[in-house]
Amino acid sequence: MPEPKQVLFVLQDDSLVLDWAGPAEALRLASLEIADLKLDTAPFALRFAAAQAETTGSVGIRLQALEALPDSLPEGSWIVLVGRTAAAEARSQASRRELIAWLARLAPGRSGLRLVTVCSGALLAAQAGLLAGRRATTHHHHLDDLARLEPRCTVQQDRVFVQDGEVFTSAGVTAGIDLALHLIAAHAGELVAARVAEQMAVALRRGPADPELSPLLAHRQHLNARLHRVQDALSLAPAEDWPLERMADLAATTPRTLSRLFAQHAGTSPQAYLRGVRLAVAKRSLEAGASVAAASEAAGFNSELQLRRAWAAVGWPGTPSGARR
Repeated sequence: MPEPKQVLFVLQDDSLVLDWAGPAEALRLASLEIADLKLDTAPFALRFAAAQAETTGSVGIRLQALEALPDSLPEGSWIVLVGRTAAAEARSQASRRELIAWLARLAPGRSGLRLVTVCSGALLAAQAGLLAGRRATTHHHHLDDLARLEPRCTVQQDRVFVQDGEVFTSAGVTAGIDLALHLIAAHAGELVAARVAEQMAVALRRGPADPELSPLLAHRQHLNARLHRVQDALSLAPAEDWPLERMADLAATTPRTLSRLFAQHAGTSPQAYLRGVRLAVAKRSLEAGASVAAASEAAGFNSELQLRRAWAAVGWPGTPSGARR
């Protein structure tokens, strides 16, 4: 298995606990799913650092034995900046100045390190000069503050999260979980993100600026465990033969009931969901350079003609051969 991906959460006094605990929990669960699915993907190694060894969270919890701010991080590591209470934002502290200088020196977002901010963590990034010339967002209460601190930043309103290169900024509190799920999907695949969302009992969301949901993520904004079981199986082995009866057996129900559950909770039919998964697999194969015939076989279509018909049926532009590179 590859070396773990280092994710450094940087905490300040009165840091909003949900800002870091929610994304951290999502990443922890993603590592378990990566191992469970036996994926050749790096798990996440979570680290927590601050300008001082002890700090207090927003709900009064005392956080101890925090790492000192490291002099360097492995290339590809993530630095996560989280928000803190309004009272803490109003205070000026030597530790904050130290943190700003440290961020400016490491320059995540343009030095081989990824920058991730949650809520008012974007303000800290702005003070360190990391958002100049970038598009970014933050909690709606702090949008004007962000524009004032960094006039060279294009502040995006009404966004769950915004990506600009290797800089990812998110809105308030729970938006950090949405961003974490997006990052997990990009790193380990949509199936891992969907399974993490299911375990956390949250609906998968995307920001208004984010691309349309992948077919592997679409129709999974529900909490029905039986449907998730079927959807997991279809995503893991789309090329296998999947008659409705086999799907129903997985859900421990009848084909008729399964179709009703899909319509009720997923807004689609089992067969349409399977077609979407197969199309996603075929499209990825084509983009990786596979021939139309090879992509059809890998995705579970009986022929190139069947792939072309499915492609046209969902209204995708162009043709399968045109998607090949």
